[in-house]
Amino acid sequence: MKKDLLGKKAKDKITGFTGIITGHARYLTGCDQYILQPECDTDHRKYPDANWFDEGRIEVLEGVITKEDVKGEKNGCDYSAPIK
Repeated sequence: MKKDLLGKKAKDKITGFTGIITGHARYLTGCDQYILQPECDTDHRKYPDANWFDEGRIEVLEGVITKEDVKGEKNGCDYSAPIK
């Protein structure tokens, strides 16, 4: 799997846990993992926990979220860190 999977819908082959791939971790030991963030409940009141899964357990499904879909403006990520 590659980093370009960020934003794609995926599921864990073992548990069936599904969500959007929002992060990728590459470890020195060679174990790559991806974090899946599931959707909120229908009322958008509960924010379910995301979970990390080994690369071999991930099955990519249809659908993709792009950087443009989650782009923020003046939310802090586009500002330089303060200098003292």
